[in-house]
Amino acid sequence: MPKIPCVYIMTNISNSVLYTGVTSALVRRVYEHKNHLVEGFTDRYNLDKLAWYEIYHNMASAIAREKQIKGWARHKKLALIKASNPEWKDLYDDIT
Repeated sequence: MPKIPCVYIMTNISNSVLYTGVTSALVRRVYEHKNHLVEGFTDRYNLDKLAWYEIYHNMASAIAREKQIKGWARHKKLALIKASNPEWKDLYDDIT
């Protein structure tokens, strides 16, 4: 499978916690989060719902965007998600 750089935001069922990450294999990475195969923040807070993602042409651009979003206040991240996913559905099925 080709490597496709992506930035993504995971959340939990109550949308109370957000995690921003970057990967070159979005389906695999979200699968790992959903099945708690990744120890750390997403596992600890049960972040198993893909709320938002963007695709990039190269990893450098994706990493720059991830850093930008991680520097944002929570309300700005929420607005980003609501703009493309107003119902907060789990987008995992859309990418598989």
